[in-house]
Amino acid sequence: MDTAVYIDGYNLFYGRLRATPYKWLDIVKLSELIIKIQSPESSILKVKYFTAPIKANFSSHGQLSVQSQTNYNRALAHLYPGRIEIINGYQTVEKGTPPRYKRPIDKDDRVEVWKFEEKQTDVNLALHLYRDAILGQYSQQVVVSNDTDLELALKLVKQDTPNIQLGLIVPLREGNHSYPNKSLSDQSDWTRRHILNAECEKCLLPNTIPTNKKPIIKPSYW
Repeated sequence: MDTAVYIDGYNLFYGRLRATPYKWLDIVKLSELIIKIQSPESSILKVKYFTAPIKANFSSHGQLSVQSQTNYNRALAHLYPGRIEIINGYQTVEKGTPPRYKRPIDKDDRVEVWKFEEKQTDVNLALHLYRDAILGQYSQQVVVSNDTDLELALKLVKQDTPNIQLGLIVPLREGNHSYPNKSLSDQSDWTRRHILNAECEKCLLPNTIPTNKKPIIKPSYW
């Protein structure tokens, strides 16, 4: 079964990878491992990875964070030319003035904060998912996300192209008290509710990846 995978990078990182030793993750290999369990006849032709460049001034490791992300994207592109597509949105940073946390809420007691938002990731994923479905390029489409904003995209694919099988991989840890979003699961033919530590361990990129130029090296703090 010809399959395409659509990975919400922001959701994957904050839902599953943050504060773990698995950030240097081979997302193509992981997708193959999980999808073969759920749908053994699957053959992954394309992985689309939706992300956004880091802003150095607001990253915990500054410019090193930017370089780490660049190296990670380079590693994926080098190992899977033609199979992986990295689609970038962008991040915005602006001043926000939300109410201070207290009960009951006092809407007049506000604090100034930096407000971070990742733009276009959800829209890009939804449009790619729907366009690929309409073009009939794949028999199965698998979304890696737990974001409710994708509910309508899944619903429209199911309505307009009912011959396509839809899968959902929820990027949560086993034992996490969060749950897969029911609105997404309801639109999917199958749902994987979490990603195991053992699966991540099996699917790490090599620490050093030779290239025709400078080798790609796993960041020391990852």
